[in-house]
Amino acid sequence: MGNRTVLYDTHVDMGARIVPFGGWDMPLHYGSQLEEHHAVRRDAGMFDVCHMTVVDLNGDRVREFLRYLLANDVARLKTPGKALYSCMLNPQGGVIDDLIVYFMSESWFRMVVNAGTTEKDVAWLQSHAPAFDVTVQPRDDLAMIAVQGPRAREKALPLLPAQLQGEAERLEPFFAACQDDWFVGRTGYTGEDGFEIVLPESAAVAFWRSLADAGVKPAGLGARDTLRLEAGMNLYGSDMDESVSPLEAGLNWTVAWEPVERDFIGREAIQARRGDPANRRFVGLLLTGRGVLRNHQKLFVGDREVGEITSGGFAPTLERSIALARVAPEVGEACEVEIRGKRIQARVVRPPFARNGKVQVDL
Repeated sequence: MGNRTVLYDTHVDMGARIVPFGGWDMPLHYGSQLEEHHAVRRDAGMFDVCHMTVVDLNGDRVREFLRYLLANDVARLKTPGKALYSCMLNPQGGVIDDLIVYFMSESWFRMVVNAGTTEKDVAWLQSHAPAFDVTVQPRDDLAMIAVQGPRAREKALPLLPAQLQGEAERLEPFFAACQDDWFVGRTGYTGEDGFEIVLPESAAVAFWRSLADAGVKPAGLGARDTLRLEAGMNLYGSDMDESVSPLEAGLNWTVAWEPVERDFIGREAIQARRGDPANRRFVGLLLTGRGVLRNHQKLFVGDREVGEITSGGFAPTLERSIALARVAPEVGEACEVEIRGKRIQARVVRPPFARNGKVQVDL
């Protein structure tokens, strides 16, 4: 038996199929993964993301601390509530985790890290914190629910605490508002608008059920994965890990190279590879023949193996099989995928495949 979120019994009551995921027992779907996917693209769906970890970082030098720990630069965060997506690198330039960090005040930043990397992330933060006199506090007392879709904000706003509703309604993308232990970020992992809502564990079940009563469809890990894949969003452990640099994971845009005098962990290693024509490319694939693209399938041009799929599957919005892949730099507009011993043609495209309810690539 794995760890269970505060919503576990509610998922069971709602008919969820429970599967192990990163040490947690989580809902895969509630009957139809396809319906859950379409609900998020067309209306509103919600996900239990309580298995992810909220970490509060406090101290007078916390901004300096994060400028050293993260490849992106928190100096860009000027307005309280503003969020930043970044990788946290090891000295070799590999990705320890990808995360979101929020600037709340000059002595308080909030970080949300992945479930499967929580233990090593917190240990890494704590190992560097004393040099900056920063306190690292995992918030195990909090739950987290993501509400996503074109009608997500409309349906979720009336259910928030009254004193938070007005501020949450005015939030721009990648900003957050907080009131006591309620924290609302206009962020997500689906390519749709919506909120990620942090709240006291004691309030999570009632809030989840009130969202369901308001017509927000519960959705599981299956739909979350197809949605993020269509949106071209990386999954830690599949698309990157500690052996892969952001330069070969399509995440060069998350590295703040300026100012040149800012030192951050991993900078020297990735600086040496910056602009290297030998770097592998991170691309999207559209299968043009029959079959389903899956993780770890090999890619070929002629008789030469040129790469591997990092994330693949069927895309309900496109009604096609799609993938993210890491390929040799010389790969052009097409390659072949080896599926069950056969080579099938695929087109190389630039992600995302679908966002904001619309297909983003030519089919």
